[in-house]
Amino acid sequence: MATLEDSFYADLDELSDNEAELDARTEEEDNIDMDMDVLETLNYDDLSRVSKLLETHRYADIMHKLEQALGKDSDGGAEMGTVLEDKLIVDCNQLSADIENEIVIFHNFIRDKYRLKFPELESLVHDPIDYARVVKKIANETDITLVDMEGLLQPATVIAVSVTALTTKGKPLPDSILRKTLDACDHAIVLDSARKKVLEFVESKMGSIAPNLSAIVGSAVAAKLMGTAGSLSALANMPACNVLVLGHNRKNHVGFSTAMSQSRAGYLEQTEIFQSTPPELRMRASRLLASKSTLAARVDATRGDPSGTNGKALREEIRKNIDKWQEPPPARQPKPLHVPYSVPKKRRGGRRLRKMKERYRVTDMRKLANRMAFGTPEDSSLGDGLGIGYGLLGQAGSNRLRVSGKLKVNAKVAKKRQFTGGSTTSGLTTSSLAFTLVQGIELCNPQALGLVSGIQSTYFSESGTFSKLKKI
Repeated sequence: MATLEDSFYADLDELSDNEAELDARTEEEDNIDMDMDVLETLNYDDLSRVSKLLETHRYADIMHKLEQALGKDSDGGAEMGTVLEDKLIVDCNQLSADIENEIVIFHNFIRDKYRLKFPELESLVHDPIDYARVVKKIANETDITLVDMEGLLQPATVIAVSVTALTTKGKPLPDSILRKTLDACDHAIVLDSARKKVLEFVESKMGSIAPNLSAIVGSAVAAKLMGTAGSLSALANMPACNVLVLGHNRKNHVGFSTAMSQSRAGYLEQTEIFQSTPPELRMRASRLLASKSTLAARVDATRGDPSGTNGKALREEIRKNIDKWQEPPPARQPKPLHVPYSVPKKRRGGRRLRKMKERYRVTDMRKLANRMAFGTPEDSSLGDGLGIGYGLLGQAGSNRLRVSGKLKVNAKVAKKRQFTGGSTTSGLTTSSLAFTLVQGIELCNPQALGLVSGIQSTYFSESGTFSKLKKI
């Protein structure tokens, strides 16, 4: 039975759970409100309310430290400490991500304002910085042929913009809107130059901080991975499955299929190896990149190879594996039969073996039958070369065994032998089988030959009687 104290603790647990749920809901509502604020800022006419990064103290402080670090490197002064470099690199990575978001916001602001003048331009120029430079170059000019866009865009894109501007339905912008649009273009270009400076510093430092990791994924991606993880040691302690998704923005596909969605790789998608891999092998290549990057980060965290040799070896291994995946399967080769076992079987000697050899040996008669004399016809069993040939058997001058011919006997002698060839008696009767040399076994009538006489004739005769023996 539960006591009062137990019920009191249970009520406290329920209250704590409710408070946690309320806090989670409050955080979600705050995030939604922040997203709505970002969307609403795109419609503001005041440029200071659109972008606030350039006016923050954090941006100015990081850029000041960055200028000092670049100045020391160019002057050849004392290098910064490892901890300070790691912290500055992490701050630079975070600042680089914020700058990219600000550039997107400025791009949306410029596009919304300049759409009244040239609505087709956003479909021809997709890069935000190129779009800002083209807008600043064209401004409110109605004749695009007078605008020199050489060096800003590719020649084919310049021709497409010039041709499309001749048929556009846009109208010139008012001076106030045009001034705000050009100011937004200047801010976007300034942020882009700051981002390039940050990336240049990070890439220059990553070669000394993480040479092996930079050799695999590049300095820019290595800096982003280390910045997202927090430090090089934190990145080294991560498993490969977590390194794979660093920098991945999970999108909410509610009600839509995710079969054709992009891969779940994060910053590793920006590597040169990933981009050069065929689409069907990219996910497999990203997993391999994540595992090798983790090994390289652990080598860099322990300062095991400052020269970056291990990273280059791992990169070559990744290349070889991807090339191996793309090779066609080997052609099916015909399978030869195995070599027969032609070695004679060993047999034991002895009396039994000698007897068996004597029993199955070739006789002298068979040897003569297997031989033939040159130019001399051989005798055969049926004559005229028909039947079984006798070879040298019966040949004159061979001094060998000869085939005996058929016995030629007179008819009288044959008939006499037929009747006297041999009748056998068994018991009281005489057998009717006669054995002759000419015809073999014959059936004959013993009474016709006169062989039945004496007791046999009286015993089986019709007049014969049984004799009665008297007892003594």
